Amino acid sequence: MKQRFTGGVTNWVRHDRAGAPALRAPRPTRTRPSRRVRAAARLSHLAEAASRAAGLGAGGVIGGRVLLALAPTAVRELSAGRSLTLVSGTNGKTTTTALVTAALRTLEPVVTNVDGANTRAGLARTLAGDGARQVVLETDEGWLPWMLREAPDATPVLLNLSRDQLHRHHEVAHVAHAWRDAVAGAAHVVANADDPGVVLAALAARDQTWVSTGARWIQDAVVCPRCGGECRHEDGDWSCRCGLRKPKPHWWVEGDELVGPSARVRLGLALPGDVNRSNAAIAVAAAARQGVAADVAVAAMRGIGTVSGRYDVFVTASHRARLILAKNPASWAEALRMVAATPSPVVLAFNSDGVDGRDPSWLYDVPFADLAGRTLVVTGRRATDMLVRLEMDELTDVAVAPDAAAAVAMLPPGEVNVVANYTAFQEARRVLGHAR
Repeated sequence: MKQRFTGGVTNWVRHDRAGAPALRAPRPTRTRPSRRVRAAARLSHLAEAASRAAGLGAGGVIGGRVLLALAPTAVRELSAGRSLTLVSGTNGKTTTTALVTAALRTLEPVVTNVDGANTRAGLARTLAGDGARQVVLETDEGWLPWMLREAPDATPVLLNLSRDQLHRHHEVAHVAHAWRDAVAGAAHVVANADDPGVVLAALAARDQTWVSTGARWIQDAVVCPRCGGECRHEDGDWSCRCGLRKPKPHWWVEGDELVGPSARVRLGLALPGDVNRSNAAIAVAAAARQGVAADVAVAAMRGIGTVSGRYDVFVTASHRARLILAKNPASWAEALRMVAATPSPVVLAFNSDGVDGRDPSWLYDVPFADLAGRTLVVTGRRATDMLVRLEMDELTDVAVAPDAAAAVAMLPPGEVNVVANYTAFQEARRVLGHAR
């Protein structure tokens, strides 16, 4: 790997081992934030420290709220002259953000919202917390349009769109159209070519990098987001009579290999499953835009085995329990596909608190029949909903436990997979950690 200066103070070209150039975007000119923003940032840090000292938690979010209340232009000013990558989508935001960050850190320091605070206040707080030029932000799909208005030079990385939190993001097409309007001013976007809603949005940008990783969940991609007609999916391709169709990808996945414009690299990730190969493919494409060669990016990503608790393994005297987050029909289907690859018992933890989405009706779209023949235990505040859903797939020999640790303890010694939605996932992390 070598890097050559090819003229001008801002234009660098990084060459991979085959000699093919991967153009790196020119460095924008940094500007100093106004006195108001600098003062508001200092006060936001004090508010954050006071919140933590008082044991209130959510210090970063409180700091961001203070910052924006005192300086409404803070995000715009703090973004100026920095290289921002905004990772957004229904599923995979946190993991893909971590993968992009690892790849870009092979070039220079990176600031990122590692705490997962991906809405307005959290994004602002992250930008104010570190002055690194390179920024990678996990961005809630509903807040992506706002973020692009504040930082129009940012590069969006668009993963997927599906149903999630039905009380908040109930219409996939509505989010796709909001993204399209927001992306219209973007110079470049890295996007999933297999998702019609993402493609509709990404086509509004001036330039695109398309990544294809295979569409495993198409239930939310049958209705064309442009015309309302039918998107026909066949042999890895999709199209609608209105002319919206899958673009030709620049990067694609073949088994455990990622193929790109001038590279073919084995992924070999520590993170499990097809879904993480997909996340890594998009992350490599995003990093390549910043001049990171594919093999260097993948090598950095291989060191990641867990992301904010996802895929954590809790070892007790008699069990080895792996924790998997599943939030909506698409991610539950991916999680069940992952655990179905082993005969291990499965714990299903299910709540329907605010951030989970209070409407659990989508459970009936999840293919729980894939768990046939496995020992199952259910826990969570909506365990009864899960039991009823399992019974519909003739999975009736199911135990109930008060929490995830008790559920694991009920099972024979050995490997256990714990699949949980968001608040149940956080509770499982806590009780399994105490049970070690």
